[in-house]
Amino acid sequence: MREAFEREKPSLLALPENPFPCELQLAVKVGKTPYVRFDLNDYSIPHTHVRRTLTVRADLRQVRILDGADLLAAHVRSYDRGVQIEITSHIDALVERKREARHHRGLDHLTRAAPASRTLMLRAAERGANLGNITAHLLRLLDRYGAAELQAAIEETLASDAAPHQNPVRLTLERRREARQAPPPVTVSLPEHVRNKDRPVTPHRLDTYDRIKGDADELA
Repeated sequence: MREAFEREKPSLLALPENPFPCELQLAVKVGKTPYVRFDLNDYSIPHTHVRRTLTVRADLRQVRILDGADLLAAHVRSYDRGVQIEITSHIDALVERKREARHHRGLDHLTRAAPASRTLMLRAAERGANLGNITAHLLRLLDRYGAAELQAAIEETLASDAAPHQNPVRLTLERRREARQAPPPVTVSLPEHVRNKDRPVTPHRLDTYDRIKGDADELA
């Protein structure tokens, strides 16, 4: 065998300088968090692509994540276990999205409790005010004074020449409290279900229960 190899060695072709590309490709289903699980590690993706099936293409050095032909992320492959490999822009975009979501939830709660706050916010937006800051302050006033008082104070502020801002609303609330000779309000930290007890509830149609009862009677 050795002698045959030595005789044929001059006729053998050299190996190519660049090895033939070889990648592992597989479909991965993404959950509600913006990470793709591959080889016991989690690789970040844009949060806009959660809850769908993506393609992972990995070689010895790199892990690429694609949506069809669109490249979403390219990571250096990790051979550890249980590690999160992240791209900074993915995390920054996710944080900003969560911040906006919290603002919208707060604004929705505020406008449900004090509908006049919607007009106040629209006027503030026309002036280029910081709506997130106003919303946060009005929510604190809502917890301190209650929905009815906040609604009345906002209506008075809108009817006056005051700027659409939380400070005139706060001053109006204090003036109304002093006129009633009420003690200063004390902020009490209450559970969420207690804080939301006055939230409007959309009633369901009662005929759906009749249909459910009818189906149960037929099965019996």
